[in-house]
Amino acid sequence: MKFFSQWRVRKSADDAEAVYVSEKFGVRTLHIGSDTVQSAMRIAKPLELELSYTRSMMGFMLFKERPARVFLIGLGGGSLAKFIYHRLQWAVVEAVEISPQVVTTARHYFHLPPEDGRFRVVIGDGAAHLASEGEPADVIAVDGYDAESLVGTLSDKPFYDACRRRLAPDGVLVVNLWGGDRRFNQNLERIEEAFPEGTVCLPAEKPGNVVVLAFRRHPGNLAWRELESRARALEAVHGLEFTRFVASLRKMNRHDAERLYI
Repeated sequence: MKFFSQWRVRKSADDAEAVYVSEKFGVRTLHIGSDTVQSAMRIAKPLELELSYTRSMMGFMLFKERPARVFLIGLGGGSLAKFIYHRLQWAVVEAVEISPQVVTTARHYFHLPPEDGRFRVVIGDGAAHLASEGEPADVIAVDGYDAESLVGTLSDKPFYDACRRRLAPDGVLVVNLWGGDRRFNQNLERIEEAFPEGTVCLPAEKPGNVVVLAFRRHPGNLAWRELESRARALEAVHGLEFTRFVASLRKMNRHDAERLYI
């Protein structure tokens, strides 16, 4: 295993937010305050999504294929930011990250694109940023875990209410939840309360992560054949396993043989 010594700082009592990078078997990983993997990049394919839950977060495209503006709350190594920036070239991407060290690490070691008219990084509190006045988003993607659980300010009812207000009328909130989090049910209930027009759960391929999609406007109870048709078209263009996403929607959501009920 190769470590970058200038970033390899083990968690200690007085530095619970230490950021470090490691490499193993051609995959570079980001860690914050513990050995938990917060982000990963295959060095030979830096623009692809290495972790299954990040690929599952792109499942929003089954319901919102061409978002014009995407907000990312939590940057990590910038996997989603890179993928959306390079693949969805019509979209403006804004990422909010509270840790300047994480942003610096993403720029130095994870191929984070430079800022331009389509990409911007804000160093600050994601909850406060969303609560302020600003452009509405077509998609808000939240990935705000520390080593053990979803950050408190990104899991309370005021935050999800702010997400709903900041979304465009047909916008989608995307939240990565960890099934092993003791507050998983509470977090899911808060999202459902803030988005009464409907939510769905998309389990990631690797057991543990569950991506929640919440809709500002009810998208309709879609027929499986329509979702499968969309999935095949998206998979052909973007290379992600959208057909598996559709199959996984059957696991945790109301449905029958004909359609998904939202």
